[in-house]
This record gives sequence, structure tokens and C-alpha cells, in this order.
Amino acid sequence: MKTAITNAAPAAQKMPSVLSHFAKNWRQNIIYFGFCAIFVIFSLTLSDQGFLDVNNLLNIVRQTAMIAIMATAMTFVLCAGEIDLSVGAVAGLVSVTTAMAISAGGAALGVGVGIATGLAVGLVNASLTTRLGIPSFLTTLAMMGIAKGVAMWISGTGAIPILNDGYAWIFGGGNLGPVPVLMVWIVVAGFTGHMALRKTTFGRRVLATGGNSTAAHYTGVDTKNIRTKVLLVSSMAAAVAGMLYAGRLQSGRFQLGEGDELSVIAAAVLGGTSLFGGKGTVIGSIMGALMIGLINNGLLLMGLEFSQQLIARGAIIIIAVAISQVRK
Repeated sequence: MKTAITNAAPAAQKMPSVLSHFAKNWRQNIIYFGFCAIFVIFSLTLSDQGFLDVNNLLNIVRQTAMIAIMATAMTFVLCAGEIDLSVGAVAGLVSVTTAMAISAGGAALGVGVGIATGLAVGLVNASLTTRLGIPSFLTTLAMMGIAKGVAMWISGTGAIPILNDGYAWIFGGGNLGPVPVLMVWIVVAGFTGHMALRKTTFGRRVLATGGNSTAAHYTGVDTKNIRTKVLLVSSMAAAVAGMLYAGRLQSGRFQLGEGDELSVIAAAVLGGTSLFGGKGTVIGSIMGALMIGLINNGLLLMGLEFSQQLIARGAIIIIAVAISQVRK
């Protein structure tokens, strides 16, 4: 009898500690509660409009997959104390270069050219930021204009069709039974990003660089190398997003990805990544992307005008970010 009472005591003690931990870190989990709350509200108010229809829910995933993938990489950039404003324009540029290469030499060439385009942009961004000391905000802001201009120039501002069915299936247009291929891309990106940030030396060095760059440098972390790598990762993720845009819409267009940089950064911050560096979570960033997609879908089904959608979406994001980013 005494043994049973003794064993029950630790279990009873664990409950207050769990609740205490939850109370202390509730801001870090606000994205999950916010997502659930918005989902429930839309489910109750938009049931007649088909919000809970399986096709509608899968469309939310399809529409936000590219944002989720870029937000995964943006988590590393922000955690390192940098920012990348060029991701949307790079996605548009890569969609164009990929489509042109597929027309010229097939899907394999298209994928190679798309990856090379992202790599080239990433190297330029990283070199200007880490070697010349130009702030990443200015470097990537300039690159946003350059990438969009190049995409418009080489495409003649027109859409370039992709007629390769295999490429279109793998990069965004296919389904594995009821599961969209784009969902598989999200899972792969999320798992890889989460493991890299939480379970590897690279991830720890990224967090250390953003948390206190000087201290990280004196402990042996090559902070320039870390910043170079995170900007490369961001551009490569944007390249993947561009190829997915091209595959889903079966064409390359310079407009693809336009304005995505704001949604990507908002998704990361909504998920608990700090704009000041040193703190972030990949899973939270993906949830932030899905939450933005959920809001967009719900407001559209409500029949709001586009201007009203922008106002409502902006207000919801500001409230969520304000709650999650308040410093103790």
C-alpha cells in the first residue's frame, strides 16, 4: 500500500510542473492555439460554404506549400540575425529559367538550371552581405528588383508553358492517392529543417550567431560562414518554390512569388521565430504558413472584397505577432 502511494506521488507532482511550464511558455505555443481557434470559427461559420470540404482543405495545403518551404529556410536566416527580402522574386525568376530550360532540353536540364539560378543568387547575396558588409536587408532588397527585372527581360513579360507531364507531376501537380505531392514536399522540408536546426552543430551555431554574434565568434564559431550558408539555404528554398510554382501552374511567369517575401517572414514570426535572432522553430514557421493560408481561404469564402481581405488578414497577423513576440 505504501509503495502504491509512493509511486503515485511523483505522478501527482508532475502535473503542476507541466502546467507551470505551459504557463511560462504559452507565448511560444500561441500559433497552435490561434490556428485551432481560427479553424473552429471558420468551421462553424462557413460550413455551408464548404470550408470543411476535403478538396477545400487540400487546396489550402497546395496554396501555402511554397510559402511553408520558404518559411522553413527563412527561419534559419532570421535565427542568424539576417533577413532575405528577395525570396519571392527569386521564385519567379527560377520559374522562368526552369521553364525555358525544359523547353530547350527537358526536365533534368530544367531542374539543374533552376537549382543553379538559386545558387547563383544566394552566392551574390551572401558575398555582398558577409564580404562587403552590406546589410542583408539592403542586399536582398536590391536583389528583389534585379531578379524580377531579369525574369521580365528574359521572358518578354510573357508566360512560358511547360509541356512536360512528368515534371509537372513531381513539382506540384501530382497526387499520391488523395494526398497532394505538395504536402510531401512540405513534410520533407519541415522534417529536414527541424532536424538541422535542433539536432545538428550547424543549427546550434545558427542560433548562437543570431543570439550574440560577438560571443559566438569568440567561442570559435565562424559567423561569416554561418551567415553565408543561411542566405544560400534561403535562395535554394526559393528556387525549389519557384520550380513548384512552375510545375503546379505548368508555366514559368515572372509574377509568380510576387509579394511572397512578406508572407514568408510573417509565417516565420507567427511561428515564434524572433526578428532579433537567436530563437526560432521550423515547425512553428510551417504552422504560421498554414495559418496564413487558412485565413486567406476563410476570408475568401466569406465573400469579402479583396481590400477587406487585406485589412482583416493584416489585423489578425498583427495581433498574433504582437502576442507571441512580447518580450518578458
